[in-house]
Amino acid sequence: MTTPRRPRPRAALACGAGLAVVAALTQTGAAGAQTAPAATTAAGSTTVSPAGHSFAATLNGKATFKAGSVTATCTASISKPSDDSTGNRIPDAPGNQNPSGPVTSPINAPTYTGCTASIPGVTATVVTSGTWQVSMQNGSPITATLTIPTGGFVLKSTGLANCTITAAPAAAADIAATYTNGSPAKLTVSNASAPVKVEGGFGCPTSATTSVFNAVYDVTDTTDPGSQITVSD
Repeated sequence: MTTPRRPRPRAALACGAGLAVVAALTQTGAAGAQTAPAATTAAGSTTVSPAGHSFAATLNGKATFKAGSVTATCTASISKPSDDSTGNRIPDAPGNQNPSGPVTSPINAPTYTGCTASIPGVTATVVTSGTWQVSMQNGSPITATLTIPTGGFVLKSTGLANCTITAAPAAAADIAATYTNGSPAKLTVSNASAPVKVEGGFGCPTSATTSVFNAVYDVTDTTDPGSQITVSD
């Protein structure tokens, strides 16, 4: 699958900012011939504040992943700064600003625990890896694009159905989300589609090529808990 083009940020964020969640931009609309090129609108300016602050993204509620007839539900997930990584950090000024597009940054791969499968007698685990990325674009609504590296999300089920579901199996993939400023700020992924490869035997949805992801994350400032992570123009 070809990763959708995103506007080029003015500066690559040092290492970190944002939140992680999974997969590719949901494609909407029907394919068909057009008599004229679609009109395009230049991306507006974006500022992510406070510059240089680190932050965490913590699951609010449950995260669900559905591939074919299998739905996995996880009750805990977090992406946070760590001592051995520069992820989850807003870039220092002026890198936290882009006059004509999103602000982009690597983030630490989120962890997922407390996962169950919709099939009786089956348990589920999620393993994430690699460098993830988030791009924040000011607007109405504020949008976010989360990028999973190739093979960076693997869901395995064991028991009556032994399946392996790999997101972004052939190339890095993006998922679309919305961001809401607040205390805490929220990153919402709603019915985002991700390319997947399903392997396994009986009971595994091996014909599925996409997975649908839903989750809401609270985004908090870990440098100064009294501050909020905000996106503006």
